[in-house]
Amino acid sequence: MSAAHAAPDLVLVNARLRTPGPSRHTAVAVREGLITALGDDTDARAWRGPRTELVDLGGATLTPGLTDAHSHPVWGLEMSAGTDLSAVTDLEGLRAALRTAARRSGWVLGHGLDHNVFGGRPIHRELIEEALDDAPAFLRLYDGHSALASGAALRAAGIDGPRAFTQRSEIVCDAGGRPTGHLNEHAAMDLMTPVLPAQDPAERRDRLVGLLTAMAATGLTGAHVMDLGGHDVPGLLAAVEAAGDLPLRLRLAPWCMPGATTEELDELVRLQDRAGRLWRIGGVKFFMDGTVEGGTAWLEHADCHGQGTDAFWPDPAAYSAAVRHLHRAGVGTATHAIGDAAVRHVLDTVESLGAGTGPRHRVEHIETVPDAQLARFPALGVVASMQPPHTAYTRADRTDEWSKRLGEERADRAWRCRDLRDAGAHLALGSDWPIAHYDARQVLATAQAPRGAAAARPGLTGLMALEGMTTHAALAAGEETVAGRIAPGHRADLTAFTLDPTTAPADETAQAPVRLTVAGGRITFRS
Repeated sequence: MSAAHAAPDLVLVNARLRTPGPSRHTAVAVREGLITALGDDTDARAWRGPRTELVDLGGATLTPGLTDAHSHPVWGLEMSAGTDLSAVTDLEGLRAALRTAARRSGWVLGHGLDHNVFGGRPIHRELIEEALDDAPAFLRLYDGHSALASGAALRAAGIDGPRAFTQRSEIVCDAGGRPTGHLNEHAAMDLMTPVLPAQDPAERRDRLVGLLTAMAATGLTGAHVMDLGGHDVPGLLAAVEAAGDLPLRLRLAPWCMPGATTEELDELVRLQDRAGRLWRIGGVKFFMDGTVEGGTAWLEHADCHGQGTDAFWPDPAAYSAAVRHLHRAGVGTATHAIGDAAVRHVLDTVESLGAGTGPRHRVEHIETVPDAQLARFPALGVVASMQPPHTAYTRADRTDEWSKRLGEERADRAWRCRDLRDAGAHLALGSDWPIAHYDARQVLATAQAPRGAAAARPGLTGLMALEGMTTHAALAAGEETVAGRIAPGHRADLTAFTLDPTTAPADETAQAPVRLTVAGGRITFRS
C-alpha cells in the first residue's frame, strides 16, 4: 500500500492526552474510524498525507469520547413533547404554565413535571382543570414512569375506572372508583398513546438529528439507549444514515416486559444482529421496579406511605427465568432497579447464573442500597449504572418527596456512587435524558459533587467520573477491548476540553468549553 493510501484521515496535535490516565503523548492519528497511532507533534508531521485533516487543539485536554451510559434519545422525543415544565416549582406556577401552553391538535402536552410541585397533595386532575379550558392534557412527570391526564384526555382514551395489568401499573382512582388522572407506570400511560397527537416522521428524524448534534456539543460521542419501543427505531436510524451520519454512536437495548414468552425472548436474541454504521442493538432492558416518588420502587420494607413492597414483575421468578434464557444465548441485560429489594433480586438472579464467563449484566439507577449489597457488585461482575444528575430532584434538608417516602435511614443511602467504586465495582455514568439534561459535563460535575439528599456523601474523584463515561461505560457494554480508551486499534471516539476534567473543580467542569468531538473518526462538533 502506498504511503498516501496508508496516511491518516485525521491527525490531532498539540493536545494533553488523558487515555483516561495521564499520557506523555500529544498527537493522535485516525484512519477509517480507528485510532492508528499515538505520538508527539514531530511524529504527526511524518504521519500526514495529502488528504489528512490536521487539527491543532491548542493545548486542550483530549479524553476518550464520552458515553452517556443510560439515555433515551429516541423514545425521549415523545417523552419531551410539548411544554417543558421542569422549571415549575408549585401549583400556581403549573396552572400559569398550562394557561399559556401551546396546543398541538387541540391538546396540551407537557413534560418534566416535578412531583414536589404538588406540595405533598395526591396528584389529581382537579388541581389543573381550571387552567385548561376543557382542553385534553397529558403531562408527563419527570421520572418518566407517571403522568397526569385531564378529564377530557381520560374520556378521549376511554379510561373510566381501574384496570388490571400484567405488569406493575395503575390507573389511580378515588374511593368511588373514578380515575384521578394519575397514571402510574408504563402500561397505564400507554393507554393514552392511541389518542395523543402523532409526530410526523420527517419531523421526528429532524428532531433526533438536532438532539444528537446538541449532545455532541457537550462532549458526547455515544449513548447506551435503554429502549427500542413504540416505533420502527432501526428504520428511523437507517433513514438518518441513508442521508448522512449519526452524530453519536448508539447502542440500543430493547425492553423485555412481564409475560414475555419463549418466542418473544428468542426474537430479542435475533434482534441483536441488527446494526448500522454507528448504531447497533446490544443487550436487553428489564424493569424490576418503578420509582420512589410514585410508590413503585421495590423495597425490603414499605415506604412511609405504606407502598413499595411489590416488584414490577408480579412473579419475580419469571424475571429471573427470562434473564437466564438470554444469558444462555449470550445476551447481556440491563435492569432498572431503584429500591433495595429490586437491587437484591437482580444480584440474586445473576448469582444464580453460576460462575464463569458470559455476557455482562448491569443494574440501572440503584438509588438506595444497604452496605451488604455493595461488595456483591464486583464479586458477581455486575456493572452499576447510575445517573448523578438525578440527585438534583431531591433536597439536602430531606423535605422532597423522594426523601420523605423513604425515611431517614434509606435516604441516608442516596446514590452511593463513591461507595460502589470504593467497594471495587465498575460504575458507568449517564444522564437518563430526558429525565435529566443530557449535558455530559453536568454528569461529570454532579458525580464529583452530588446534590440534594446525596450532598453529604463523598463524590467521585475527577478521574473516577471520567472513567464512568469512558472505560467503565465501555466495559458495561462489553466493548472494553475496542472502546473507552485512547489507544491504537480502539475506536476513534474522542472529546477535547479546554480544561482537564480530571483535575478541575466540579463547578468549572460543568461549564467547561468543548473544543472538539469526534465520533467514529468524524468530527461531529468543533468550537
